[in-house]
Formats: sequence, C-alpha cells, structure tokens
Amino acid sequence: MAKTTVKTLKITQIRSTIGCPSDQGKTVRALGLKRIRHSVEQADSPSIRGMVFKVKHLVTVEEI
Repeated sequence: MAKTTVKTLKITQIRSTIGCPSDQGKTVRALGLKRIRHSVEQADSPSIRGMVFKVKHLVTVEEI
C-alpha cells in the first residue's frame, strides 16, 4: 500500500484585525491565530483554503 501524505499549510498572521469586519476577525481566530507573527499549521483542505481566501490580506501562507 502506498502512504498518503497530507499536505499542510503554515499560516502566519501579518496584520491586525482591528478595523476589519467582525466576520474576518472571527475567521482569523477560527484558523487558530492569536496575534501578529503567530503561526499555525493546518491540514490543506477546501474549508481551510476558503478561510484563508477570506482573510488573505491579513495572513501569509506557505505549503509544507
């Protein structure tokens, strides 16, 4: 059997959520980010990609 590897995304918050609509702030929190320059690793899935797209101006993404 072949091993299936799950891609991961390293998501880093680069801008503040102050002044953004509340749904964008909640999306950043739902991604697991707490402050500027905080990074989290999330599994690459369509739902995570959609969340990142919504707040793409606040975060950077690297594929691992």
